[in-house]
Amino acid sequence: MSGHGAPTIDISGLTTEAGAPLRLAIIAASWHTQIMDGLLDGARRAAAEAGAEVTEIRVPGSFELPVAAARVAPRFDAVAALGVVIRGGTPHFEYVCQAATSGLTDVSVRTGVPVGFGVLTCDTEQQGLDRAGLPGSSEDKGHEAVSAALATAAVLRSWQQ
Repeated sequence: MSGHGAPTIDISGLTTEAGAPLRLAIIAASWHTQIMDGLLDGARRAAAEAGAEVTEIRVPGSFELPVAAARVAPRFDAVAALGVVIRGGTPHFEYVCQAATSGLTDVSVRTGVPVGFGVLTCDTEQQGLDRAGLPGSSEDKGHEAVSAALATAAVLRSWQQ
């Protein structure tokens, strides 16, 4: 199970140095509606726990997540990117997964804004359902992506000069 050994992250009541709520962009792909609905619900729950101010942005697919993140990251304290890519019979899976992963990593490093990685890369639809935070799911990757991004934003804030 990929969640084995995951840390407990307390995100309750995170704020900026001025005491304002952290600003979070949740960027979500549109493919695989049931799985995406679960990821979004988990992301929203985590944002509410943290008291974050949320802006949601929808893009067509996981390939489009990096360009949207690059455009909006400078206006937010953290970004969470949510998507689902399910393996098919062609190399398309590898290309989309690599582009999303590299692109989102580049956005985070280049802008200094934490990007929570909530892109599920699955062999089957069932694997996505198991990680989507739905009733009966074993994991809640939407919640995890937002928690990681907001917690990292709080840590990085303490290192600002």
